[in-house]
Amino acid sequence: MQAFLHGLILAFGLILPLGVQNIFVFSQGVTQPNVFKALPAAIAAALCDTLLIVLAVFGLSMIVLQFEWIRFILLIGGFFFLLYMGKVIWCSSTADMEDKSALPFKQQVLFALSVSLLNPHALLDTVGVIGTSALKYKGTEQILFAVACIGVSWIWFLGLMIVGAGMKKLHISGTVFDILNKLSALFIWGTAIYLFISLF
Repeated sequence: MQAFLHGLILAFGLILPLGVQNIFVFSQGVTQPNVFKALPAAIAAALCDTLLIVLAVFGLSMIVLQFEWIRFILLIGGFFFLLYMGKVIWCSSTADMEDKSALPFKQQVLFALSVSLLNPHALLDTVGVIGTSALKYKGTEQILFAVACIGVSWIWFLGLMIVGAGMKKLHISGTVFDILNKLSALFIWGTAIYLFISLF
């Protein structure tokens, strides 16, 4: 039980702050015609987190991140993906929630993969914090710790998607969502710049 509670608290603390993943999943809840159309973004983000958590808890990612060239590729790839994603979000409009601003299935999955797996901060958080914390547990406790972290991730992303869809149903002015899109794009571009600077 201690391991499970530890995993819940730790995962919630890591996933709560404003981040590219959160912004993207929430924005899909807002812009898609209905909540089910936003499922690809939420599920893809949660699956990526599940993969990273499993790798971190059971130690495989520690081996991978020892290679500097992998870190370099992650940073470069993340930089260009975030630039592109920021552009798409900046140019999107919520005046008509069922227009082309709602990303299709393929683009939702692609963006979710990019902001999850090409985000060095997410990788380092998962490996450095969750992976390190898991070292104190063995056997069943280690599994419970991982399950708790994964459960928080799934609940959080599905919740963000539902909240976004719910806000749309409140008939809040489209201008408010347009402003949120612009702020989201600026945040994403800021993250991209930070990644680029970190290369040096």
